[in-house]
Amino acid sequence: MLRVELVSPEAVAYSGEAELVVTRTVDGGDIAFQPGHIPFIGLLAVWSVEVVRPDGGRDVFAVHRGFVQVTGDVVTVLSDVSEAADEIDVERARAAKARAKERLAADPDDAEARAALERALLRLRVAETVAA
Repeated sequence: MLRVELVSPEAVAYSGEAELVVTRTVDGGDIAFQPGHIPFIGLLAVWSVEVVRPDGGRDVFAVHRGFVQVTGDVVTVLSDVSEAADEIDVERARAAKARAKERLAADPDDAEARAALERALLRLRVAETVAA
């Protein structure tokens, strides 16, 4: 069994046990952690973290950068922002997506708008996991 801590400056988004944790690193792509995983430290992409609980249920979080560390059977995710799927304000994410697209239409090289679009799309994708 894994012990999982998903922490951001605002709060502890998840603290508990898991059978499996799946996330995405900047240079390594998707990676899954199970009990007995070798020690690992990675830089997180703007992507989701999926926690598969011992009861088979799963929790999905939108994570906006940060780090993942595995030591023994402890997985720690330290992120700038992490939001549980059921806590995402879908209307706000849709509005942010629209604003980012408008900014990119005016300036395709606007890196800040591109990052805002990436975050909004992630929030919407993760929020859909609640409805599924």
